[in-house]
Amino acid sequence: VQLQASGGGLMQAGGSLRLSCAASGLTFSSSFMAWFRQAPGEVRQFVAGISSTGGTTYYTDSAKGRFTISRDNAKNTVYLQMNNLKPEDTAAYYCAADLRGGYSYSTSYNYWGQGTQVTVSS
Repeated sequence: VQLQASGGGLMQAGGSLRLSCAASGLTFSSSFMAWFRQAPGEVRQFVAGISSTGGTTYYTDSAKGRFTISRDNAKNTVYLQMNNLKPEDTAAYYCAADLRGGYSYSTSYNYWGQGTQVTVSS
């Protein structure tokens, strides 16, 4: 299984970025997908998750109203649209697949992408 995350970068506060995660080697259309982030010295934290059909989404409180998770099962890709970025959003962002427990726990996922860095300046 490979998860290839991309789309990170340096952005000023208030800007937008769209992250992508292309999956291969798993039955993507059956897999719950999620985005986590990890800032230096901190634990990896849940950001957003999406059911296999895309019909149900979940967000951490800080992402609600600003971030949107979506997926394209025809392209085996999950996205994270991030708007109104804040300096506290600065972190490495990871996509995760193959949920085996509670969706907000990093230990519940079997597969991880390599991470893409998002840096937001004030």
